[in-house]
Amino acid sequence: MKHEWRKKEKQYYGPKQKPEKVDIPAFGFFIIDGEGNPNSDAFAEAIGVLYSLSYAIRMSPKKDRAPKDYFEYTVYPLEGIWDLNEQGRAEYDGTFDKNNLVYRLMIRQPNFVDKAYAAQVIEWVKKEKPHPLLEQVSFEFIEDGPSVQMLHLGPYDDEPASFKQMQAFADAEGLKRKSMVHREIYLSDARKTAPEKLKTVLRFWIS
Repeated sequence: MKHEWRKKEKQYYGPKQKPEKVDIPAFGFFIIDGEGNPNSDAFAEAIGVLYSLSYAIRMSPKKDRAPKDYFEYTVYPLEGIWDLNEQGRAEYDGTFDKNNLVYRLMIRQPNFVDKAYAAQVIEWVKKEKPHPLLEQVSFEFIEDGPSVQMLHLGPYDDEPASFKQMQAFADAEGLKRKSMVHREIYLSDARKTAPEKLKTVLRFWIS
């Protein structure tokens, strides 16, 4: 039976539209780091590279390249960890210039993928679908640990209202947010979904 993250891992990808406390274990990700406006061509190119690697693993049995313990699964969603550069932090007053954003774009891989196999996949894709950004891709295990998350429904520009709810929840529970850095998990394809129907998991880390 195919592993479908929407059904099997609702604790990570299916929160409700209200804040909740969660504890997120370590997962392996293909990652590209970047800076600038997410509406840029460079941002779109980075996403394309991450998906090319992810689908190379998903389709690996067809080329007799499947790793040990491979199982059928649905490719995981795009995620991003967001921060501001030094100028953006200095000028931040509740609003910010998107050109000052710093991001880590990533797509999680199934648990059967380790660093050695991920490195092989990167080399295969370099030969079969060359792209300069492949030189910037890394594979890392990231553990969010104790966090507050919720589902944000609507445009990305309206996310501050959801973060306000999350902060109020943390304060009420006596939880301290570690930093202004946060994670977003994109459950919708922004190219095909009306802004008011976009579904995004928002998450920040707590102590």
